[in-house]
Amino acid sequence: MADQKLFAGHAVRRLRRQLGLSQVAMAEALAVSASYLNLVERNQRPISATVMLRLAQTYDFDPRRLAASEPGGGAEALRRRLADPLFADLEIDRHQLEEWLAGAPGGAEAFARAYDRIGAGSAGAAEPDDAVRQVRREIERWRNHFADLDAAAETLADEMRIAAGDLYGAMAERLRVKHQLAVRILPAEVMPDRMKRLDLHARQIQLSEMLDAPGRSFALAERLAEEARGEIDGLVKGAALDRGAERLYRRHLTGYFAAAVMMPYARFLRACEASGYDLELLQRRFGASFSQVAHRLTTLQRVGARGLPFFLLRVDRAGQMSKRYAGASASPLVEGPGICPLWNIFDAFARDEMVTHLVELEDGSRWFTVARAVQPQGARVTSIPARFAVGVGLAAGEARTLAVAAGRDLAGHAMPIGLGCRACTRPDCPQRSAPPAGRAMLLPNDRESGVTPFGFAPD
Repeated sequence: MADQKLFAGHAVRRLRRQLGLSQVAMAEALAVSASYLNLVERNQRPISATVMLRLAQTYDFDPRRLAASEPGGGAEALRRRLADPLFADLEIDRHQLEEWLAGAPGGAEAFARAYDRIGAGSAGAAEPDDAVRQVRREIERWRNHFADLDAAAETLADEMRIAAGDLYGAMAERLRVKHQLAVRILPAEVMPDRMKRLDLHARQIQLSEMLDAPGRSFALAERLAEEARGEIDGLVKGAALDRGAERLYRRHLTGYFAAAVMMPYARFLRACEASGYDLELLQRRFGASFSQVAHRLTTLQRVGARGLPFFLLRVDRAGQMSKRYAGASASPLVEGPGICPLWNIFDAFARDEMVTHLVELEDGSRWFTVARAVQPQGARVTSIPARFAVGVGLAAGEARTLAVAAGRDLAGHAMPIGLGCRACTRPDCPQRSAPPAGRAMLLPNDRESGVTPFGFAPD
């Protein structure tokens, strides 16, 4: 744990000022030099886990607040917002951004909130999905890791396994005994347009027979989230969201708790590390679906017991993103305005297996991704054959221990991709469908043509 480090100068400075301490006084209490503390507060030095623990012991400070309270979600999240063409002429470089975060964290947070509230776009126009943006920003602020929920779910899972080895049976029994709720599986014709329903009059959790085993377990675990109402209420209240966003956030936290009951943190992380994050093995060991395991991989950020920093995307055939979690990966692939068609996440729709890809973005960062097509449970009830592709990934340098990457040359050739044509400035791409935003399109020449009709002027 002593090797874990992060930049959290804003949080350290805020704590010191709340306590009314000088840098010299706090440095003495933490057994570090005042010059080192000054550099930490200015985000020019990372704070080690050793100093983090001294903060916790000396000032009764929760170290999770250091990672959860970065202004605007941190430097990478702010950089992605500033990549909007609206700010193209300002030429804010990384050094300026770091100075801004260190010198005026409150201002950086205010900018992020205002930008997220009005919605991103070349004209800065407001978008109708403001509630979704608010929730995504709050999840990003916590890096999709809610330690209190994980701890409560882990305790509950351990208690239930004392009485039974069958998780589904144990959850049904706990719901019956502690919550006076019976579980009833109903025929599809009885629930033609519903997959699950809570009937408080009959004191029943009613599940459609069309739900598969992971879906049924998840539904029961969601109801057991009532036992973590205090933790969930605290997180929702602390987020200060609009009413609609508050409901979405509560639903996310309820689902987070349910997944944590099915895949308790410590046991799940041990299984990940022992198997090389073998997604198929993890599905079978924990009785979970591919989507459930993929979501869980983005949450493994417990202090002192961190997993690999995965991100997750869920897209449809048109490239529309319905879910995206950066976790601790800070991947631009999550926050980009679009998806590059050269990224083989779309190949998953035509194959009944996992597909992998090594890609490289314009900034030189390389990412290893795994994707699979999934069918939502509700698609089996309606006549609409809905399908999505769920993709997870992480920095290529972190992927060496993955079972699915065995034998791959992660330093070799990678597919050069962008973040959608409007955000990509790679020249001569035959797949290009539009010129990049903020670049003047070159008029066609009648005497010659290139590989794309959308030529554009250099920056």
